[in-house]
Amino acid sequence: MTCARTQEFLAKNKIETAQVADAKKQKKGPEEALALAANADILYATKGKKVVRLDLKKDKPAKEELLALMIGPSGNLRAPTVIKGKTLIVGFDEQTFSELFSKCDPRP
Repeated sequence: MTCARTQEFLAKNKIETAQVADAKKQKKGPEEALALAANADILYATKGKKVVRLDLKKDKPAKEELLALMIGPSGNLRAPTVIKGKTLIVGFDEQTFSELFSKCDPRP
C-alpha cells in the first residue's frame, strides 16, 4: 500500500492491516488483478473523484471493464488495493473507506 492518504486513514481510525505490500516492489499485472477480482463479490474502484461499485457476481463485468478500473497507466494494479472480506477496493476515496470500515472494531 503506497497511498499516504490510505495509511493516514487507517492510522487515524486505528485499523490494523493483516498484510501490507509495497506496490513499487511487488508489482501485480493484469492476471493478478483478475485473480483478485475472481475472489471478490463487490468491487469499488476510484479514479479521481469518481467511485464505481460493481457487484461482480450479479453484474459479471467483462475482463476489459475490470482491467480498465483496476490497472493503472504503468500496466500494474493500481494502489492502494485493499481486500476486506469479499470486497475489493482499488484506489482511495475517504467516504468509501469510512463507509466500508465504519463497522470495524478498532484494536488497541
